Amino acid sequence: MTPAFLTDFFGKLMEPLRFLFLGYQMGLAKPGYLALCVVGGLVGALALSLALRRRSRVSALLNERLVDKLAPGTSRWRPAVQGGFYGLGLLLFGLALAQPQCGTKSELTKRRGIDVVVVLDASKSMLARDVQPSRLERAKLELTTLLDELKGDRVGLVAFAGDAFIQSPLTSDYSAVKLFLRAVDPEQMPQGGSNIGDALVLAKQVLENADRGAKERVVVLLSDGEDLVGQVDEAVAALKSANVQVLTVGVGSEQGEPIPVYNRRGEFVDYKKDSSGETVITRLDRAGLTSIAEATGGAFYYQQRGVAMAQVLERIEQMQKSELESRVTVRYDERFQMFALPGLVMLVLGMLLLPSARRRPS
Repeated sequence: MTPAFLTDFFGKLMEPLRFLFLGYQMGLAKPGYLALCVVGGLVGALALSLALRRRSRVSALLNERLVDKLAPGTSRWRPAVQGGFYGLGLLLFGLALAQPQCGTKSELTKRRGIDVVVVLDASKSMLARDVQPSRLERAKLELTTLLDELKGDRVGLVAFAGDAFIQSPLTSDYSAVKLFLRAVDPEQMPQGGSNIGDALVLAKQVLENADRGAKERVVVLLSDGEDLVGQVDEAVAALKSANVQVLTVGVGSEQGEPIPVYNRRGEFVDYKKDSSGETVITRLDRAGLTSIAEATGGAFYYQQRGVAMAQVLERIEQMQKSELESRVTVRYDERFQMFALPGLVMLVLGMLLLPSARRRPS
């Protein structure tokens, strides 16, 4: 079994279970914890079995009439009852942890946030390793962290190299965006190069096509800034007129780094060469990224050995949130309390009950 298989298996065990019982909507939020009920039953059965065997051994060695005199306090039922308390306590705790739910109520929920389109550079220069493990992989990691921190905002994803395309439309399903993000690969891009202008124009289209758009809209551009083709100035002017801020995040070093070349098996072969056979060096274009950000009222962020997504998150959190969605949701009433408290009582009784009756010597 692989770790991924185990993760999927236990994930399915923890999926909510819903059913009707006597006309009532009921369910278990974490049914996997019912395994603890089985453990509780086994503990109780084991305690009973050991208690019976213990008394049988004593009876086999001593006459039944002499047991109380020679082995005072030996009890057949005390260990069994104590084990039963422990087993029943575990069983009740298992039911409580499974989060039983009975009954529902409807409530109106409103989701507030802003619209964010992430524009990710997927050109070959993003394979440079001046940021570990590479510019692109580090950018993906930081974007995943950003998605984990966002609350209520809609996010879209545009990837670009020589051409730009929509990887994910605006959505509040961050898991789907992460899935599309993992699929971005420079080797799969249909056209080489770096076309920031087209990517920004496409990001603007994603924002404009959004249903019930937010008041605050922002484009987050992650790139090393090398713009080999494209009309960046026209794209920036269009975003500015639409009141869309561009937050640019520089990825890479200004000192420069060669671009590695890999074979089909993902093994390093050589560094990329130009037409004259010289090694191509890719550098962060700080001035270009800063110019794009400032022209739209945004900001440029840079972290020398990483990707400055923490500052981007702070900027997004400060923006004015709009109501993006209103919908009626169904909430299930939690009933775990009715099992948790009795379970605690059973465990306490098990600790208080001694397995053998203590008698003072006569």
